[in-house]
Amino acid sequence: MEAPAAPHNAGDLELTVTSPDQMRELGRRLAKLLRAGDLVMLSGELGAGKTTLTRGLGEGMGVRGAVTSPTFVIARVHPSLGDGPPLVHVDAYRLSGGLDEMEDLDLDVSLPESVIVVEWGEGKVEELTEERLQVVIHRAVGDTTDEVRHVTVAGLGERWAAVDLSVLSA
Repeated sequence: MEAPAAPHNAGDLELTVTSPDQMRELGRRLAKLLRAGDLVMLSGELGAGKTTLTRGLGEGMGVRGAVTSPTFVIARVHPSLGDGPPLVHVDAYRLSGGLDEMEDLDLDVSLPESVIVVEWGEGKVEELTEERLQVVIHRAVGDTTDEVRHVTVAGLGERWAAVDLSVLSA
């Protein structure tokens, strides 16, 4: 049995997702809780479903452009097709310099009017804001055919204190 990657709080939500379609649907439901100024940190192994979740977020937020992994461009902005905030999708996997390197992306400038989703952001973006949503996706290591994922969603800070994350499990 593996130790959890992040400490669990009483308000943390634990979900089991059994397919990529369910992961996208989780993203669509999560989009309804997000607003401009929100930072979402996604963590999990390669192939865990971080980009699939973000694709669902983009669909739920009604943003322009297909959400794909921004591994090689580092960050991609998806403007809203309506009156909602843009989605800034960041893949920090190739960034090694911590916040200094992240500052080159001007995320602190984008944060107030955008929803920023950062994959692989641990140790790199926490200083942007103390209020963030952390999503940890665990998958069975070594078994590549298993679609089951265990997802932990934790809201940190005052922004998330009153948000009922249980709506995500509907």
